[in-house]
Amino acid sequence: MSATLPLGASASSTVGELLRDWRQRRRLSQLDLAGDASVSTRHLSCVETGRALPSREMVLRLAERLDVPLRERNRLLTAAGYAPMFSEHRLDDPALAAARQAIELVLKGHEPFPALVVDRHWTLVSGNRMIPLLLAGVPQELLQPPLNVLRLSLHPQGLAPRIVNLAQWRHHLLSRLRQQVDASGDARLAALAEELAAYPLPPDAGGGTLPADAPAVAMPLQFRSPQGVLTLISTITVFGTPVDITLAELALETFFPADEATTQALHRLASSLPPA
Repeated sequence: MSATLPLGASASSTVGELLRDWRQRRRLSQLDLAGDASVSTRHLSCVETGRALPSREMVLRLAERLDVPLRERNRLLTAAGYAPMFSEHRLDDPALAAARQAIELVLKGHEPFPALVVDRHWTLVSGNRMIPLLLAGVPQELLQPPLNVLRLSLHPQGLAPRIVNLAQWRHHLLSRLRQQVDASGDARLAALAEELAAYPLPPDAGGGTLPADAPAVAMPLQFRSPQGVLTLISTITVFGTPVDITLAELALETFFPADEATTQALHRLASSLPPA
């Protein structure tokens, strides 16, 4: 995965400047962060202004308290003159064999319900066999890798025309994406948010209505399919305590039926799949 400088950062940013950016992004005062990290406010101030160089241990401690992504922790270490600590392997690397098998197990086991894996920029990494069935008829140019699932969802020629509650779902996706931008400072995600917000919203894009038996506990996706309208809710799963950048940046989204009609429709749709 290619590196992307966080918002407000440059290739020449000092470790102090980067730490100050993360502290302000987390809306913490120097006093708050110093207390959390068990360092003096004066020393933290000297680090941020470049008058003191933090130890490797302090960089990692501050990064932990600031919940800095692993990729950016490496950047902090490098800016402070230390070697990067966190590895980054391709998902097909033997070192990630166990994680890859776990992902494949979840994807396959979730059928006949759709599930997919994305990276930190919402690029599709993998999906189960239900995903192509739901994408049937989408123009091929929108399905070429790298396929961004948020772009595909909201593009006027993508899945947007099939989403019954498009206005509601669009607001949900954009709000979630903007929260990610605020938390990560990722310039590429910020550009994606601007792009998606500029997509036109059809005047007939409704808010959608939930079936009477649908649980009002999560934002649903109401999606037109050959088997009728599917009402789905989703969960996001990430790896716990990863020490590899690739694993830290993966998320597995699993969709579940929100009503019995959707359950039956997905079973009918899956009946066209060959035996697993």
